[in-house]
Amino acid sequence: MRWRLLAIGLGLLTYNVPALAWEWRGEVGLEGRYFTAGPGAEGYWHNSSAYLQGQLLHEWNDRRDLFTFTPFFRVDENDPERTHGDIRELIWIHVADQWESRIGIGKVFWGVTEGRHLVDIINQTDAVEQQDLESKLGQPMINLSTVRSWGTLDFYVLPGFRPRTYAGVDGRPSLPLPVEADAARYASSAEENRIDGAVRWQHMFGRLQLALSHFSGTGREPLLFINFFELQYEPYYPVIEQSGIELQYLLGGWLFKAEAIRRSGNRFEGAMRAADVGFEFTQPGLWGTGMDLGWIVEYLWEDRDDPFASALSSDVLLGNRMTFNDIASTELLWGLIWDPDTGERIYTLESSRRFGSQWRATLEGQFYSRVGRSPLSLVADEDMIQLEVIRYF
Repeated sequence: MRWRLLAIGLGLLTYNVPALAWEWRGEVGLEGRYFTAGPGAEGYWHNSSAYLQGQLLHEWNDRRDLFTFTPFFRVDENDPERTHGDIRELIWIHVADQWESRIGIGKVFWGVTEGRHLVDIINQTDAVEQQDLESKLGQPMINLSTVRSWGTLDFYVLPGFRPRTYAGVDGRPSLPLPVEADAARYASSAEENRIDGAVRWQHMFGRLQLALSHFSGTGREPLLFINFFELQYEPYYPVIEQSGIELQYLLGGWLFKAEAIRRSGNRFEGAMRAADVGFEFTQPGLWGTGMDLGWIVEYLWEDRDDPFASALSSDVLLGNRMTFNDIASTELLWGLIWDPDTGERIYTLESSRRFGSQWRATLEGQFYSRVGRSPLSLVADEDMIQLEVIRYF
């Protein structure tokens, strides 16, 4: 009912508006995955899927009003839970002289670092999409933003919680036991109907960009408890208070970055702190060519004592970003996250290249080493290479 009312309300906002051009664009992708460690318990070592994402845009009122609708749907060969659809955006944006508003279903990104987006908490993760957990579900919201000489201040009212998606019994990558999302428990008696809130202030001080934020509501990152009778994980979503800070400082070819949070309210874990601090140094015109090479170094830390709470409690990220600056927009990013204490490592690779004006191919990989007792031991056999071909229209 909540989603239906949002859609009806947005439809009324555009009713009887002078007809202007409606723009429709989108993309369709074919994806193939190869699991290098073998067929696993699911019985297959390769998987294919396809997705379709569109975007409908409409502007009026001298471009002071914008309506955006972004539907998404994926079909997966083996995992019924990954065959799913979502409304990524269904939102009305109004822009005034010193403020703007967003009402509907939207996506908001906070953060500056490469390794972990600690402060990014508005949208829930669509965990069946990609291993990097960068894909997000659309979030119902009312957002008011005001721009002043002292900075930009955003207020968010978030009416309704989206549970995290998980792979099914036949899905890969997977955990040793399936996650039963329908058995989720909540700290709030309102469960999915709780109204959350957030505020964020950001400002530029010369070369320094600073942002402060606070979130109050149901945490997007659940705890997973084992139900030994059903042999499954069941999510638990606590009500939390999270304060965050983001810093970026540009100095020549150097870009220094930092994110840090303090989170409280979880009765099972207590208060926790976490940070991601580092830099990216870019060498332009590498070897006398048009290529740029970026060096990435970050330190990831948090103070949770439980080794299964996080795999990134005291780790180092090393990586390179190569931008070819060619007509095909060729890019290559590789990274290593290394735990000096245990020797555990996560290797990642991301690359993409356009073909003409309507095609793009991406190649990604994620590989794990297993040492000792940590969350990585649960996915150590889920090493994967992924190839995707995308057609834009």
